[in-house]
Amino acid sequence: MKLSILVLMLGLPALALAASNPDASFYKNAAAGGIAEVEAGQLAQDKGSSQQVKDFGAMMVKDHSAANEKLKTLASSKDITLPTHPSVGQMASKTKLDVLSGDTFDKSYVKGQISAHRQTIGLFRKEISSGQDADAKAFATATLPTVRAHLKAITAIAGDMGIKTK
Repeated sequence: MKLSILVLMLGLPALALAASNPDASFYKNAAAGGIAEVEAGQLAQDKGSSQQVKDFGAMMVKDHSAANEKLKTLASSKDITLPTHPSVGQMASKTKLDVLSGDTFDKSYVKGQISAHRQTIGLFRKEISSGQDADAKAFATATLPTVRAHLKAITAIAGDMGIKTK
């Protein structure tokens, strides 16, 4: 018996639809990353010791909250259930930041943001080049310039702080 027939017989049609979307993992990874960015941005606003870090955190909250809402709407229209929390690794990174303060917090946050934005750029570029869901590709295409601008901004902050980025 095919999985989709079994799923429908069990009364789980949404699961069947999500499973049939070849780009469901993109939606889920992008959502987890977006949530992590908002949470880390809020932390940067509260705990950052430099104004640059606080301002960057505010930009993350604003920009990623907007992108998260667009992604939620798209996923919902395709019956894809998105995570409501960051990934385990992303939660661990936030927990690490939670215990830091001052310059140590700022440097760790900046390094983490560089890494996270590089990963997001890779995720979005992969979706653009090989994704099958036209809406997911369009979202990635529309959002990628903002993610690149974030990477450029956080790399400049890193330079101002004397943090090596390569």
